[in-house]
Amino acid sequence: MTLIQELMNQAAVGGLLNAQAIQRFSPAEIRETIQSLVATDQLDLANALGDAGMSLHPHSEDILAITSLLAMMNQDWSLAVELIDELVAIQGANAQPFTYVMLVRALRCNLDPVRALEVARQGLAAYPDQVELAAEKMALDEFSDSMMSTSGLQH
Repeated sequence: MTLIQELMNQAAVGGLLNAQAIQRFSPAEIRETIQSLVATDQLDLANALGDAGMSLHPHSEDILAITSLLAMMNQDWSLAVELIDELVAIQGANAQPFTYVMLVRALRCNLDPVRALEVARQGLAAYPDQVELAAEKMALDEFSDSMMSTSGLQH
Protein backbone atom coordinates (compact mmCIF):
# COMPACT_ATOMS: atom_id res chain seq x y z
CA MET A 1 0.00 0.00 0.00
CA THR A 2 1.36 3.42 -0.91
CA LEU A 3 1.52 6.24 1.61
CA ILE A 4 -1.22 8.17 -0.20
CA GLN A 5 -3.48 5.10 0.03
CA GLU A 6 -2.63 4.77 3.72
CA LEU A 7 -3.54 8.43 4.31
CA MET A 8 -6.81 8.09 2.42
CA ASN A 9 -7.70 4.96 4.41
CA GLN A 10 -6.99 6.79 7.67
CA ALA A 11 -9.05 9.78 6.53
CA ALA A 12 -11.95 7.51 5.49
CA VAL A 13 -12.25 6.16 9.02
CA GLY A 14 -11.86 9.61 10.54
CA GLY A 15 -8.36 8.95 11.78
CA LEU A 16 -5.54 11.40 12.15
CA LEU A 17 -2.08 10.87 10.79
CA ASN A 18 -0.72 7.78 12.45
CA ALA A 19 3.03 7.97 12.99
CA GLN A 20 3.21 4.18 13.23
CA ALA A 21 1.80 3.84 9.74
CA ILE A 22 3.96 6.61 8.33
CA GLN A 23 7.29 5.43 9.76
CA ARG A 24 7.39 2.40 7.49
CA PHE A 25 7.74 4.73 4.49
CA SER A 26 11.07 6.17 3.39
CA PRO A 27 11.80 9.90 3.44
CA ALA A 28 11.68 9.85 -0.39
CA GLU A 29 8.20 8.28 -0.32
CA ILE A 30 7.04 10.88 2.21
CA ARG A 31 8.46 13.69 0.02
CA GLU A 32 6.77 12.31 -3.10
CA THR A 33 3.46 12.00 -1.26
CA ILE A 34 3.71 15.58 -0.02
CA GLN A 35 4.38 16.70 -3.60
CA SER A 36 1.26 14.84 -4.75
CA LEU A 37 -0.82 16.36 -1.97
CA VAL A 38 0.36 19.87 -2.87
CA ALA A 39 -0.35 19.21 -6.56
CA THR A 40 -3.94 18.25 -5.67
CA ASP A 41 -4.34 21.24 -3.33
CA GLN A 42 -4.50 19.18 -0.14
CA LEU A 43 -2.27 21.59 1.73
CA ASP A 44 -3.42 20.83 5.27
CA LEU A 45 -2.65 17.15 4.81
CA ALA A 46 0.65 17.99 3.09
CA ASN A 47 1.66 20.18 6.04
CA ALA A 48 0.63 17.52 8.56
CA LEU A 49 2.61 14.90 6.67
CA GLY A 50 5.57 17.30 6.53
CA ASP A 51 5.42 17.69 10.30
CA ALA A 52 5.26 13.91 10.71
CA GLY A 53 8.16 13.47 8.30
CA MET A 54 10.26 15.98 10.27
CA SER A 55 9.53 14.18 13.54
CA LEU A 56 10.53 10.83 12.03
CA HIS A 57 13.46 11.93 9.83
CA PRO A 58 14.68 15.35 11.05
CA HIS A 59 18.00 15.18 9.17
CA SER A 60 16.78 13.72 5.88
CA GLU A 61 17.61 15.76 2.79
CA ASP A 62 14.27 14.73 1.24
CA ILE A 63 12.28 15.85 4.26
CA LEU A 64 14.25 19.07 4.78
CA ALA A 65 13.86 20.00 1.11
CA ILE A 66 10.11 19.43 0.94
CA THR A 67 9.30 20.94 4.34
CA SER A 68 11.33 24.04 3.50
CA LEU A 69 9.25 24.43 0.35
CA LEU A 70 6.09 23.98 2.43
CA ALA A 71 7.34 26.66 4.83
CA MET A 72 7.87 28.99 1.87
CA MET A 73 4.37 28.26 0.58
CA ASN A 74 3.06 29.08 4.06
CA GLN A 75 5.21 32.23 4.09
CA ASP A 76 6.94 31.08 7.26
CA TRP A 77 10.23 32.61 6.21
CA SER A 78 12.18 32.06 9.42
CA LEU A 79 11.30 28.35 9.38
CA ALA A 80 12.17 28.12 5.69
CA VAL A 81 15.58 29.70 6.38
CA GLU A 82 16.18 27.35 9.31
CA LEU A 83 15.29 24.24 7.29
CA ILE A 84 17.30 25.25 4.21
CA ASP A 85 20.28 26.18 6.38
CA GLU A 86 20.16 22.66 7.81
CA LEU A 87 19.88 21.20 4.30
CA VAL A 88 22.92 23.18 3.13
CA ALA A 89 24.87 22.07 6.21
CA ILE A 90 24.05 18.42 5.50
CA GLN A 91 24.78 18.66 1.77
CA GLY A 92 27.99 20.64 2.27
CA ALA A 93 29.93 20.93 -0.99
CA ASN A 94 27.14 18.97 -2.71
CA ALA A 95 24.49 21.62 -2.06
CA GLN A 96 22.49 22.07 -5.24
CA PRO A 97 22.05 25.39 -7.09
CA PHE A 98 18.28 25.27 -6.46
CA THR A 99 18.98 25.02 -2.72
CA TYR A 100 21.02 28.22 -2.84
CA VAL A 101 18.32 29.98 -4.87
CA MET A 102 15.62 28.98 -2.38
CA LEU A 103 17.77 30.07 0.57
CA VAL A 104 18.43 33.46 -1.04
CA ARG A 105 14.70 33.95 -1.66
CA ALA A 106 13.76 32.86 1.85
CA LEU A 107 16.34 35.23 3.33
CA ARG A 108 15.06 38.11 1.21
CA CYS A 109 11.50 37.42 2.33
CA ASN A 110 12.74 37.12 5.91
CA LEU A 111 14.14 40.67 5.51
CA ASP A 112 17.78 39.67 5.63
CA PRO A 113 19.19 41.06 2.35
CA VAL A 114 22.76 41.18 3.65
CA ARG A 115 22.85 37.44 4.32
CA ALA A 116 20.88 36.79 1.12
CA LEU A 117 23.64 38.52 -0.86
CA GLU A 118 26.28 36.53 1.02
CA VAL A 119 24.49 33.25 0.16
CA ALA A 120 24.06 34.31 -3.48
CA ARG A 121 27.82 34.91 -3.64
CA GLN A 122 28.51 31.50 -2.05
CA GLY A 123 26.21 29.81 -4.53
CA LEU A 124 27.80 31.59 -7.46
CA ALA A 125 31.26 30.57 -6.23
CA ALA A 126 30.13 26.95 -6.55
CA TYR A 127 27.93 27.45 -9.64
CA PRO A 128 29.22 30.50 -11.56
CA ASP A 129 26.90 29.93 -14.53
CA GLN A 130 23.69 29.57 -12.50
CA VAL A 131 21.36 32.16 -14.06
CA GLU A 132 18.86 32.40 -11.20
CA LEU A 133 21.60 32.97 -8.62
CA ALA A 134 23.18 35.61 -10.83
CA ALA A 135 19.80 37.35 -11.17
CA GLU A 136 19.25 37.23 -7.40
CA LYS A 137 22.73 38.66 -6.79
CA MET A 138 22.15 41.44 -9.31
CA ALA A 139 18.83 42.36 -7.67
CA LEU A 140 20.45 42.35 -4.24
CA ASP A 141 23.37 44.45 -5.49
CA GLU A 142 20.89 46.98 -6.92
CA PHE A 143 18.98 47.00 -3.63
CA SER A 144 22.21 47.53 -1.71
CA ASP A 145 23.25 50.35 -4.04
CA SER A 146 19.86 52.06 -3.69
CA MET A 147 20.02 51.75 0.11
CA MET A 148 23.51 53.23 0.13
CA SER A 149 22.51 56.18 -2.06
CA THR A 150 19.31 56.77 -0.05
CA SER A 151 21.26 56.91 3.17
CA GLY A 152 23.92 59.11 1.63
CA LEU A 153 26.64 56.56 2.27
CA GLN A 154 29.23 55.49 -0.23
CA HIS A 155 30.66 52.00 -0.50
